[in-house]
Amino acid sequence: FACALAALPAGSVPALRPVVEAEEDVYSYTNADNGAGPLWCHGSTCLVHIGDDVFASGLETLSNVKPLNNCRWMLYRRAPSGWQLQQLDPTGRTREPSPLVGFPDGRFFLSANPTLTAEGTYAGPARPEILQFSAREPKAAFERLLPVWNGNPAFTEHSYRSFAADGPKHELILFQNIGYTHTEWTFRDQAGKWVAQGQLSWPSGAEYPKPEPVRVCYPDVVLKNRAVHFCGVSDIVEPYPEWRACKKQLTGNEWDYDFRRLFYTWTPDITREKFRPWIEIASRDQTCGWISPGDLWLGPDGAAHIVWTERALDERLRAKFFPEAKQSHALNYAVVRDGKVVFRRVLLVAEEGKSGEIGASPRFQVTS
Repeated sequence: FACALAALPAGSVPALRPVVEAEEDVYSYTNADNGAGPLWCHGSTCLVHIGDDVFASGLETLSNVKPLNNCRWMLYRRAPSGWQLQQLDPTGRTREPSPLVGFPDGRFFLSANPTLTAEGTYAGPARPEILQFSAREPKAAFERLLPVWNGNPAFTEHSYRSFAADGPKHELILFQNIGYTHTEWTFRDQAGKWVAQGQLSWPSGAEYPKPEPVRVCYPDVVLKNRAVHFCGVSDIVEPYPEWRACKKQLTGNEWDYDFRRLFYTWTPDITREKFRPWIEIASRDQTCGWISPGDLWLGPDGAAHIVWTERALDERLRAKFFPEAKQSHALNYAVVRDGKVVFRRVLLVAEEGKSGEIGASPRFQVTS
């Protein structure tokens, strides 16, 4: 609530009394040991609310199946007696969770990415699918929709996909990554036609010792009146050789990913206009810190409201590389309008040597 009210004048913030109405388990999960997990797609939701119904997609680990594609999707509905399983993936195997979107007319959609490999094969090609369900009959057979792409992208089980919808307009968009160079996207209109496709190339990391594209992952994506807003965090192998060598000594791993720079881009009309140049909203690149996207909300005036968390530094590296730096944990908020950050505020901060709560997983709660 603090995020949504951050820009209001002092004295105009109404009293808020949050009440926990329910706190309950949806399902249990067994670690699949494949690098993903039930909330691995946290930039896209696994919950939809249609009328009085709430649905959740889950991820089940398949026993006696080797990674990476050793999971399948599950579909749950919340009934008066609790969460009830509606359907299980009847045929596919996959690695990652399956986000959901919903329309007010009762249709809701699950993004699936079944592998095309034989059981026991470690990795390989996959086929993106959209499965359409009915809120009135969630146990009925679903309709399989195959997205149309620009050419034949080489999709794999590492999809890093994002799924978003404009519910009132009955339109949706799907993004799915290709390696470390770009994400493919495809847009489905209210008539059910895949009318636009393209590629979104990653921002340039020209400043690194070895220049490379900066892959952006775990994004929050908003689709509204065919405008698309996209905000995610850098996700590349540690680009600084000295830090990478130090981390290898600590972990024994050849790789360690950065998660330190928050990037944003948008297009006013996905069917007509290209994505605008990337904007770097925040960075903790100088002290090997950490950034995690929180949420993205599009205001009535078209401004994008963004909330995220930051950790100032990696304390394992401090003594050797930045001994004077101080640790802090911050929950931050910004407003972007027409490609420019027009407002910033630190909503909550915990600083080294001082008391303070550490904020995590911020979300906008949109009220009247």
